[in-house]
Order: sequence, then C-alpha cells, then structure tokens
Amino acid sequence: MVIPDDVRAALVAHAESEAPNEACGLILLRDGRAERYEAGRNAASSPFRFELEFDDPEVWFAEDEGYELAVFHSHISAPARPSRTDVENIGLWEGKPYLVYSIQKDDLAAFRIEGAQISEISVSS
Repeated sequence: MVIPDDVRAALVAHAESEAPNEACGLILLRDGRAERYEAGRNAASSPFRFELEFDDPEVWFAEDEGYELAVFHSHISAPARPSRTDVENIGLWEGKPYLVYSIQKDDLAAFRIEGAQISEISVSS
C-alpha cells in the first residue's frame, strides 16, 4: 500500500489535533495507492477506542466511484498495531485495510483483521 507524503501528513495532523482522543477517518485507495484522506469524527470521544462518523454521509459512497475504503485511527501512546479492542470491534472493517498511527512513535502501519487473525500490509510512501 502506498501512502503519499501529503496523505500521511493529513493523517498525522488529524491525529495530533484530536489528542488526547483517538482520531479516525477513511483513506480512499485506488489500485493500492491512497488518493486522499477523509477525516472523520470519533463519536466515542475516547483515547482508547473510536466510533467513526462523518458530517457528510456521501463519503461512505466513495466505493461507488471505484475507491477501496481503508479505515484509519490513531493511538496516543500505544504502538501502531491493532489493540485487543480494535480486533474485538472490527465489525464492518473485517478484511479491509486497517491503518493505525502511533502519535508517540510517529509510526504508521497497515493490517487486515479477519477473525482473530491479524496480517500486516506493507506501507510505503
């Protein structure tokens, strides 16, 4: 998966602006390359979990325009990997790209979570 510098910068800025709570949003991919980031709202307002919401529901229909949706959220002090809470609450994101950014480590990583199995996806810029 390719995350260009401008998309990564948008993820980082959103994560830092939402601290101490987790930030969340969607990355819109085409052929494995991130074209843009849509910042969401963490309805849980929590530093330990997220509930992704958007003021404009049209973003959910980006798949109709040929995009693959990848969910993104930040961890304040935890590493850039899915937590137990992430795995237990995977829901609709099961099998889809799942990106986690660690603010403390300035590290971005991507995964797929299927059942209790977590597989890492290579990320480059």
